[in-house]
Amino acid sequence: MASTVSREFRLQMNGYGLTTAEIHYHLPDHPSLLQLYVWQDYDLAPDFPALKGFLGFWERELAGALHSIRVAHHRLIRPSEWRAVDGIIAIH
Repeated sequence: MASTVSREFRLQMNGYGLTTAEIHYHLPDHPSLLQLYVWQDYDLAPDFPALKGFLGFWERELAGALHSIRVAHHRLIRPSEWRAVDGIIAIH
């Protein structure tokens, strides 16, 4: 029987969050011009192994030299917040 739980949900339950990177790079034919590439995947903050792997691939395999990278990260599933309430609530 195939698993009905998605890969993304399993990653989130293991602490991964949605990571978005804005990657600015120099165009190979026109190095004075910058281009923007947006990358998004589930990754672990603060080390970002998936993003680092992608950037390693970029530097090894692609011609456009990296200029700058801006990263945003958000854990979509977190432990629930719990507060003790001092009091009694009466319901009819």
